[in-house]
Amino acid sequence: MNDFIFNTTKTIVSQLGAAARIAEIVIPVLGPRIVLVTDAGLRRAGLIEPALASLRSAGASVEIFDEVVADPPEANVLALVGLIREHETTGVLAIGGGSPMDVAKVAALIAGGGEQLSEVYGVNKARGPRLPLALVPTTAGTGSEVTPVAIITTGEAMKAGVVSPLLLPDIAVLDAELTIGLPAAVTAATGIDAMVHAIESYASASPNNNPISQGLARQALRLLGANIREATFNGANRDARAAMLLGSLFAGQAFGNSPVAAVHALAYPIGGHFHVPHGLSNALVLAPVLRFNLPKARHIYAEIAADAFPELTAIAFDARGEAFVDKLVELNRDLKVPEGLHSVQIPRDALPMMARDAMKQTRLLVNNPRELSYEDVLGIYEEAF
Repeated sequence: MNDFIFNTTKTIVSQLGAAARIAEIVIPVLGPRIVLVTDAGLRRAGLIEPALASLRSAGASVEIFDEVVADPPEANVLALVGLIREHETTGVLAIGGGSPMDVAKVAALIAGGGEQLSEVYGVNKARGPRLPLALVPTTAGTGSEVTPVAIITTGEAMKAGVVSPLLLPDIAVLDAELTIGLPAAVTAATGIDAMVHAIESYASASPNNNPISQGLARQALRLLGANIREATFNGANRDARAAMLLGSLFAGQAFGNSPVAAVHALAYPIGGHFHVPHGLSNALVLAPVLRFNLPKARHIYAEIAADAFPELTAIAFDARGEAFVDKLVELNRDLKVPEGLHSVQIPRDALPMMARDAMKQTRLLVNNPRELSYEDVLGIYEEAF
């Protein structure tokens, strides 16, 4: 057994209605002056109101930062840092999808430790400390509430990662009530994103791939595979919604320690240049990347195939790797996920530029079970087109 390190969020609360009693969960850690981070859409939808009422009724002073946008730019982080300092904030609470949570993680780090944003990009560059932090996901996808990773858009389109255990929040709160109104398309895409996290973590070539991450990845696939269709097409099913949140969290814990690889590397230019949501970006390149990996990872995919799709136990183990990829394609179609890069208005002549950008994601590509060249990446994009 290889040596490994496993880090995760200290406290996890999973409870229907937890947002409405958030004060008793987070104030002992975050303190009395809190900045609540979200996005404008969630605020308009009223999703933060139960938490806001809970905090204010408990006497907390709360400032709201709702300027976070998809694929958040550095400007989002810097604006939040300014508000945190102005408010003399004692703790940061984020309620939202991956973007608000990632912005909150990095801003709590910068505001708490005084480092420059440019100094913390990369793996274990941050020194800290960070401010107390609690995260409440409203989608079952990114797992950001339990990962030491935050992704920020730098410049026009490039994405950069901040990777450090310092980003792990003090508290993660799972409340399936917050996901009930999530549209079917978003439920599907974020659910596929979570499945990608589990798949890539399990197959990761990282030297820190470990038995804990592997077990969590398999449990994530069982929960996600069994519930993604129900959550997508019967979104009011609270049991399915809760299972998706827990599956997403397990997948986040897995890849937070045994990192993701080429699917994410190829997805980043899609989101960065064409503003395609991250989960959908992953779904568009998932099958072509896994097919490319089959010569090196066929047995790995066979091991997890029946976790996501129990019916695959009926076929020979040696055939399960290919069948797993086929089932993922079938799942995307069942969930009505757009097929092909052309379906999200990406022009074919952009593929070489995207391939060049994907090759810059060395932090991710090093974890892929099969090495990729520029020509390989371009070929995958061509297949995905």
